[in-house]
Amino acid sequence: MITIDNYLDSHYIHRSNWLRAAVLGANDGIISISSLAIGVAAASSTREPIVLATVAGLVAGALSMAAGEYVSVSSQTDTEIADIEREKKELHEMPQEELLILAQIYEKRGLKKETAMQVAVELTEKDALGTHIRDELGINEISQANPIQAAVASGAAFSVGGVLPLLTILFAPIKGMEYWLYSCTIIFLITLGALAAKTGGSSGIKAVMRITIWGTIAMGLSALVGYIFGVNV
Repeated sequence: MITIDNYLDSHYIHRSNWLRAAVLGANDGIISISSLAIGVAAASSTREPIVLATVAGLVAGALSMAAGEYVSVSSQTDTEIADIEREKKELHEMPQEELLILAQIYEKRGLKKETAMQVAVELTEKDALGTHIRDELGINEISQANPIQAAVASGAAFSVGGVLPLLTILFAPIKGMEYWLYSCTIIFLITLGALAAKTGGSSGIKAVMRITIWGTIAMGLSALVGYIFGVNV
């Protein structure tokens, strides 16, 4: 027997919020830390400056990523709360107008006018506010913002992503460090793209190509800056 829980388990949209934050954080961690290290390595003949710059970038980046995600998603949450409060007031002050709005929404989705009104009436009788939040405002449990979840996922993912190029710096030969970093980072990005696609149930090839191309561009520009403006240290 198919239940709503089984139905949702076969889809991946309920993972979109934390998956977006985690992929963004890990991708940013890998690319930004690798790009920073490549830029420094291009202008350095010793390991210490590269390690120092990488560790500093990793700590600052993880904190910045978590804080930025928290502030961003909190702003979305504030907007959602304000809209819900406004909807409560409108339902109290003009219930008939709100009922008509609801019926028009269902009619635009393909229901006949009489059916749309009947659905609107029945759903309003059961849970007027919940119905308007879901169907008029477009807010539901899947799309609703969670600042703490997004901040933790993003900051932790950035840290994990940033540690990977740091390990490369610690163990790879100093000579040709840029090429070691680039090669390892491409492998990291391909792995991340494949994992993200599998977790989200999307196309693996498209995710890998997208994340690899943009990562290559970022690292190439960083190395170029290092060569142009760097001095040997």
